[in-house]
Amino acid sequence: MIHEVLPVGLLQCNCSVIGDEVSHEGIVIDPGDDISEIVKILERYALKVNMIVVTHAHIDHIGGAHKLRDLTGAPVYMHQDDSFLASSLEMQAGWLGCETPENPGIDTPAKEGDTLHAGAIAAQVLHTPGHTPGSISLFIPDEKKLISGDTLFQGSVGRTDLPGGDSRLIASSIRGKLYTLPDDTVVTPGHGGETTIGREKTSNPFVRP
Repeated sequence: MIHEVLPVGLLQCNCSVIGDEVSHEGIVIDPGDDISEIVKILERYALKVNMIVVTHAHIDHIGGAHKLRDLTGAPVYMHQDDSFLASSLEMQAGWLGCETPENPGIDTPAKEGDTLHAGAIAAQVLHTPGHTPGSISLFIPDEKKLISGDTLFQGSVGRTDLPGGDSRLIASSIRGKLYTLPDDTVVTPGHGGETTIGREKTSNPFVRP
């Protein structure tokens, strides 16, 4: 499986490009900015984008989704509970002092238990609210990979002091859904370096099993 991680934008959000090496089908997750750099990765592997996944609707994760859809024709996949955040991109841009990107809306609503396909790759959708109401994570069982958005970081968790955040809910999402995954699952968070589920279960100071 192809998995390229590209930090994009002012806040260096980890955009993941995953792809099947045989079918050359791919999924782009959290294209927050720097779309030209994401396109270079797609061209390098000759990937056709099946879907654009937004793990949550903060500007650093959703900011380039509309532009990438225009370029690829791929539908935008996001949880409906974050629609209110996607509608507040002007306010979010004001926080960062940047231009307001266009709201891509939702072409395909994300739901707990969905499976997203790119060739032989099958990614399971986990609804992991807390950082935002509509936060989702993607688990790829065959590769033992988790793309956690801003729910779980290396040694930390997503902040819950922004609109829609809930500290009890994020702890419940992590304990009930992420910490139940195999310990050797490699976690690619929304920011920063990779970790494993086992490492976070034993050392994450914010959420213990």
